[in-house]
Amino acid sequence: MYAYIKGIIREIKPSYIVLDHEGIGYLILSPNPYSYQINTEVKIYTYQHVREDIIALYGFHTNEARDLFIRLISVSGIGPKSAMSLLASDMIDDIVMAIEDGNIKFLMKFPGIGTKSAQQIVLDLKGKLIEDDHELLESHTSDVEDALSALGYSKVEIRKVMKKLDVDQPVEKMIKDALQLLMK
Repeated sequence: MYAYIKGIIREIKPSYIVLDHEGIGYLILSPNPYSYQINTEVKIYTYQHVREDIIALYGFHTNEARDLFIRLISVSGIGPKSAMSLLASDMIDDIVMAIEDGNIKFLMKFPGIGTKSAQQIVLDLKGKLIEDDHELLESHTSDVEDALSALGYSKVEIRKVMKKLDVDQPVEKMIKDALQLLMK
């Protein structure tokens, strides 16, 4: 997966741009392709979407827009097209606040977002988009648990070790400490 790609915009079409990076032209689907200019160097934050019938690369001006896109497509019934229609407005903060406030009418203004979709977005994402220290901490420990699980450790082993870790440490340090405890 690509976090971002730096390159020169070579082509702009209604739904995508072509970004030239060292002689390779990446076709990147964009919520607002005309916000770019041909022959300018840009850094585009990307998300590679893989399904059984398609592999697509989506690109965004900011990391926050990409993260919101990823959250939106995790909602049941919201696909990349609907998520892109929301992000085409470049009103990231307004969209986040509408979700946090439960403002379904605001979300329904976007193409492809009906009443049920807007309600599902609010239901699934409300309270999850504005991170505070507690949520960041939960994300931190979740990353460590996921890493240990991927290495083949059982949930019981992971729970025992997690109680002994200093959660104020960076994720990498927590994983290292957890592995040392598990090796004993």
